[in-house]
Amino acid sequence: MFLRRVTHWAKTFHLCAGVRLTYRVPNMTRPSSDLTQFRKDFAKAKHIAIITGAGVSAESGVPTFRGAGGYWRKWQAQVTHMINVIHFFPLLFAVFLLLCYFPCKQPYLSISLQDLATPGAFSRDPSLVWEFYHYRREVMSSKEPNAAHMSIAECEARLSQQGRSVVVITQNIDELHYRAGSRNILELHGSLFKTRCMSCGEVKANHTSPICPALEGKGAPDPEAKEARIPVNDLPRCERRGCHGLLRPYVVWFGEALDSDILSSVEEELEKCDLCLVVGTSSIVYPAAMFAPQVAARGVPVAEFNTESTPATMRFMYHFEGPCGTILPPALARHESEPI
Repeated sequence: MFLRRVTHWAKTFHLCAGVRLTYRVPNMTRPSSDLTQFRKDFAKAKHIAIITGAGVSAESGVPTFRGAGGYWRKWQAQVTHMINVIHFFPLLFAVFLLLCYFPCKQPYLSISLQDLATPGAFSRDPSLVWEFYHYRREVMSSKEPNAAHMSIAECEARLSQQGRSVVVITQNIDELHYRAGSRNILELHGSLFKTRCMSCGEVKANHTSPICPALEGKGAPDPEAKEARIPVNDLPRCERRGCHGLLRPYVVWFGEALDSDILSSVEEELEKCDLCLVVGTSSIVYPAAMFAPQVAARGVPVAEFNTESTPATMRFMYHFEGPCGTILPPALARHESEPI
């Protein structure tokens, strides 16, 4: 399938975590905002895929570290470089872009590099990187799922009793979907609350606060804060017998490939879904930005829920504009045709 070939290319070139595309949207019919009609499609759907992005978590007060103000201390969270796509992509992917978004005078790639979210940064200064992620973990511990998270979880639980399925494909690493009650979750970019051992490779959930004694009270975002410079042996370590290797956050950093097993599961879910929702995502980070347009291309209803239009909006059957926590719950509420 085309998605498998493209994601294989993306994994090979290790660009999955941070490739962005800017392009002009072709002139197409505006998507519908008819909630009644959407609810009819919702009532008929047996396998629903819900793709979520940072916009869902932002309503819980989760900092995105993107765009203006996207700083932690003096470290800029995002540096953008514009590169002409024709000189960067292999022919296959360039043709895909031209077919999906033609006409388009000059498509570009915008590659986002996180100063503190790369394997190189962790290799050079694991103490500083762990300060950053310790801060993010502590911030997330104070946040709660919002109405959008809750409505998705309630919908999954309710439809499962009717022999129907809901899968959440999320780009978020905050585990708010899980805390809301969702269980069928595919985390594209990993989780803040999991670690991976650099020595033995074990992946393990870890909700300890602080994750190690040396990080207690560290990680303040103040630009004047001094670096803790924690000795590497005092950073989070593997508890597996005989290992004691250095742990790293189990998140996909820029320059790393997405998990091939996760991508395979995503492909399976998208191939069988008969309704797709895109919630709180900008639709500009690849490969996730390809998922919903490819579902729409085979005639499956796709509904976008976002505070604004995105580059992919015109590809979809429905578009509902507003805060996700406001517009999503009515869309996923029990339909009159459902059993009580």
